[in-house]
Amino acid sequence: MSIELLIGDAHFSAMLYENETARAFAERLPMTLRMSDLNGNEKYHYMSTPIPTCETYYPTIPAGELMLFGDKCVVLFYDRAGGFDYTPIGKLLNISGLQEALGTGDISITFTTANNS
Repeated sequence: MSIELLIGDAHFSAMLYENETARAFAERLPMTLRMSDLNGNEKYHYMSTPIPTCETYYPTIPAGELMLFGDKCVVLFYDRAGGFDYTPIGKLLNISGLQEALGTGDISITFTTANNS
């Protein structure tokens, strides 16, 4: 499934992975999350209700990955990271301009299915 992310005036397309976590995430769309910055490489938001998980240890995570930390924390990586357990949700198809669009502080990101954007 394809989804769209709207960050300010910037649009990014992503593909969701074929797993229970991605399907549960997609069922909540459209949604806008107020995401906080962490470590200068990710934006995160704790959801009010859990999403199913299937965590794997990732020594390295490239920019553009959309992951779930624990069962409630949605994480969008805009720079390389790793060293923790995550459940994959999806991946941005093109990260050109992502870091600039996200900036350094908290930001709202709207997630929609591709046909609703």
